[in-house]
Amino acid sequence: MILMENIASEEEMFKFGFELAKRIVCPATIELIGDVGAGKTTITKGIAQGLGVEDEVTSPSFTLSKKYSFPGGNLVHYDFYRLSDPGIMCEDLAENIAEPNTVTVVEWADTVADLLPEGHKKYLIKINDDGTRTIEEL
Repeated sequence: MILMENIASEEEMFKFGFELAKRIVCPATIELIGDVGAGKTTITKGIAQGLGVEDEVTSPSFTLSKKYSFPGGNLVHYDFYRLSDPGIMCEDLAENIAEPNTVTVVEWADTVADLLPEGHKKYLIKINDDGTRTIEEL
């Protein structure tokens, strides 16, 4: 199901995440799918602000994961882009997914797909020919 089409700016991507956060019920796992530069981290920044995270949210591409506190819980953001074998990160991911007050956002989840809970939310971000984005719920 297409949720948004012709997203033309970072601000619109951020707003999508912010609005998404209003519908999140913990525990929650969200998988963001899209090419490099599609806007996955921008959406995560919106989710974070919508949840009440006060810290600056940055991409976990080099650290693999980052954890942020919000009133009543935590947001854990994973980026498995650089990993062909997530190794010990599987244990960390499984622990966070099981936490009742945690929102888990995963980018590049192919190597950990079997750890993600059944029925988790999946969003595909497509870069259109004109540079705009389309977000589809899978």
